[in-house]
Amino acid sequence: MPGVVAVAATERDILYEGAFGKRALGKSEAMTLDSVFWIASMTKAVTSAAAMQLVEQGKLQLDAPVGALLPQLVSPRILEGFDISGAAQFRPAKAPITLRQLLTHTAGFAYDMWNADLARYCRENKIPPVRSCETRALTAPLAGEPGSQWEYSISIDFVGLAVEAASGERLDAYLRKHIFVPLGMNDTGFAITQGMRERLVGMHARQSDGTLQPIAFELPQEPEFCMGGGGLYGTAHDYIRFIRMFLNKGSLDGNRVLKAETVALMAQNHIGDLNVRRLPAAIPQVTNDIDLYPEQDKKWGLGFMINTARTAEGRSAGSLAWAGLANTYYWLDPARNVGGVILTQLFPFADKKVLDLFSGFERAIYDALDRAKRAA
Repeated sequence: MPGVVAVAATERDILYEGAFGKRALGKSEAMTLDSVFWIASMTKAVTSAAAMQLVEQGKLQLDAPVGALLPQLVSPRILEGFDISGAAQFRPAKAPITLRQLLTHTAGFAYDMWNADLARYCRENKIPPVRSCETRALTAPLAGEPGSQWEYSISIDFVGLAVEAASGERLDAYLRKHIFVPLGMNDTGFAITQGMRERLVGMHARQSDGTLQPIAFELPQEPEFCMGGGGLYGTAHDYIRFIRMFLNKGSLDGNRVLKAETVALMAQNHIGDLNVRRLPAAIPQVTNDIDLYPEQDKKWGLGFMINTARTAEGRSAGSLAWAGLANTYYWLDPARNVGGVILTQLFPFADKKVLDLFSGFERAIYDALDRAKRAA
């Protein structure tokens, strides 16, 4: 891979940090610890935390119909497939969508890149991908009945809109005021500042022969909506501060962002008997098939995937994790009081070489913790 930054920490200290390789193939700039990445769906946990701040204040409710705040969700339609002529077939949803369903990807939405029917519908109706940050991207129909299944989705983009509606602030301003400034996340935002651009990592695409090619990629800098599900740029050091806040039960360096009971609530299973399922790639140039830890059931909390058994790397059951489309990954393990971030910039998602590196990095952190424990 061209370059990588990795950081691991407890709630108190940085355990490890390293930067390797180049920011972009064909250029001379070395990767540095303060390099700026598109962290994509690692944004989801941040937006979820913002929503839970408003739940704490009574401005949002987990189980009330969210259509009261977002009129576009009052009467959602479900895409059932296509008839013999190729026309899309719909039916109305039977139940209203709630904030809890949006936070857990059980609201019925999907991503076209992992849903072939939705990909076809969006292609034929010229609905842009959500990373276009065009409002029209949020007009895609549901792929299933609210509450009936887990399907990874654009749901957190609607959570971002709910944060805006409940707070009266645009999402970028809300996150800056209520999360980034309190946590000292000074290099994170939807807009790439000049200082961030000087450290911006280039994007790459894995070719069929395994080689990597630099490609042009950047989210719109004047978006129609702030993409709460995947719009943030940031650094590993900033994101590890967000993780450390969760490990420290909602506060960092004396600044409380969430109540301890809210952090505990977010880490619980909120999808019941449903499971996080395999995601088959419908747009292979963007993503590979996804099936993380196929040997065990995975659940979803209010913003995170939850593994239900210990992993081969050493991650405890009940740990929280997720990732970003350009092969950025994180985990936080409350039982062992450790978390980590590993950032690259390349497509398609779930690149085997990056996943192997993530696994080795995580395993090395747990091995070091175990050695320190034995030595003590």
